[in-house]
Amino acid sequence: MKIASIVGARPNFIKLAPLSRELRRRGLDEVIIHTGQHYNYEMDKIFFDDMGIPAPDYHMGIGSGSHGFQTGEMLRKVEGALMAEKPDAVIVFGDTNSTLAGSLAAAKLHIKSAHVEAGLRSFDRRMPEEINRVLVDHCSDLLLCPTRTAVDNLRREGITENVHLTGDVMVDAQKDCERIAQNKSHILEDLVLKPKDYYLATVHRASNTDDPDKLRAITEALKDLKNVVFPCHPRAEKYLREFGLWDDLIRKIEVIKPVGYLDMLLLEKNAKKIITDSGGVQKEAYLLGIACITLREETEWVETVEDGWNVLVGPNREKIVMSARCFEPSHERQDVFGKGDASIKIADLVENISHEKSGGS
Repeated sequence: MKIASIVGARPNFIKLAPLSRELRRRGLDEVIIHTGQHYNYEMDKIFFDDMGIPAPDYHMGIGSGSHGFQTGEMLRKVEGALMAEKPDAVIVFGDTNSTLAGSLAAAKLHIKSAHVEAGLRSFDRRMPEEINRVLVDHCSDLLLCPTRTAVDNLRREGITENVHLTGDVMVDAQKDCERIAQNKSHILEDLVLKPKDYYLATVHRASNTDDPDKLRAITEALKDLKNVVFPCHPRAEKYLREFGLWDDLIRKIEVIKPVGYLDMLLLEKNAKKIITDSGGVQKEAYLLGIACITLREETEWVETVEDGWNVLVGPNREKIVMSARCFEPSHERQDVFGKGDASIKIADLVENISHEKSGGS
C-alpha cells in the first residue's frame, strides 16, 4: 500500500514526524512530497534533521509568492507527482497552502485523502489559513480531529461521515522530541539564558507583519518587556527592515535566526511566558505548561483559552505588556489534546480508508 504525505511548512513537518514513523513501522510505502513552501535551511531542512524525518522523495522548491501563485504552482506540481506515484491515499496536515493544494490535487484525481488536524476554526475568514481549513475539510474523505471542539465544528457545517476524534499528533511529536531536545540542544547555553528568566516571542502572521502600525505596536511591547528572545521569521524580518523598526529592535531584545524544533522546544519549555501569533506555538505552550499571550483577536485553539492558559490580546502594546507581566493560569491544565497515541489511531484509519474502492484516477 502506498501513502503520499504532502507537506511544505514547519507545522506540517512537526505533524508528519510521528505519523511517518508509524506508517513505516507498519511496512507501508510512504512517499513524502515537499512543496518547498518554506524554502531556506532554517525553516526547512533543519526540521527534517532534528526530527528524523526521511528526506522528501519530491522537493518542489516553490517558495514564496502571492497565495494564488503559490497554491496554483503547488497544485500543478503535486498533481504531477500524484499521477506518477499513483498512491492509494494522500495525507495532508494542518492549514497551509500546501495542505490546500495537496487536498485539491487528490480530490481531482479521485484519490482518497485524509486531513490531519481537521475541524479547526477561528471563524475569521480574513485569515488565509481559515479558508484553507474549510476547503480542505469539505473535500477530504477522512477527517482526523484533534479535539472534541473540532468534531463539533464539522457537525455544524454538516460534515458527519468519516469524522474521527484521534487526539493531536503534536502531542506524539512533542513527547518524542522533548526528551531528545533535553539531551541534544544547547540553545540555552549558546544564548546565555537562565530558565524562567526570559520571554519568548514569535511573529509571522501576515495580518501582523505586513501592517506597519500593528508591527510597531508589537515591537514596542517587546522592547518594553526588554528580556525577550525573538527567533525572527524571514517574513517578519523583511517588514521590520522595510518599516524602519529593525535597528532599534535588535538593540533592545535578543533577535536570533529561526531555530529548529528541538531548540524551539527547549526555548519554549524554559520561557517564563510565550508571546506569539502562531497556532502551533500556542498549542506547544499549552502542552509544555507555559502561559501564552496570543497576538491575535481569535484562535483556532479555543481550548487553550477556555482552560485559562492562553489570553488573546491582539497587536495591542498595552495589553501585550500587561498580560506578559500579570497573566497567570489559575489551575492545572486539562487533557484536551489526547494522550500521545494519535499517530496509531490515524494510521489505522488511513489504512482502512485506502482499502476502500476509489473512483480511480
